[in-house]
Amino acid sequence: MPASHPHEAAPGGGRRRHWRRAVRASARVRALIRRLPWLDALYRIALTAVGAIIVIAGLILVPLPGPGWLIVFFGLAILGTEFHWARRLLGWVRMAVARVTERWRAWRARRAAYGT
Repeated sequence: MPASHPHEAAPGGGRRRHWRRAVRASARVRALIRRLPWLDALYRIALTAVGAIIVIAGLILVPLPGPGWLIVFFGLAILGTEFHWARRLLGWVRMAVARVTERWRAWRARRAAYGT
């Protein structure tokens, strides 16, 4: 019996294809924006404002229960699409989170080995 949808035959295959298509379309739009200096400046100003607002909102939410740090990292990811310093900071944060996660797993494994 044939699949009712062309992407049902390969699980996840259609989603990847749609994602690649969206990334290519995004790159084309960004290239078009870069060709027009006034539009490029407007785009960077808007992107900076949106990213900064999200980072500030996340920092305000950090002491409260909820996803404060996740919101900060999302804002950095937005800023990282245009600014190298934000990409570097986000890379450093990813490495720090990976180190903390590895230490946590090692601690949990040691704790489980002792049976406590």
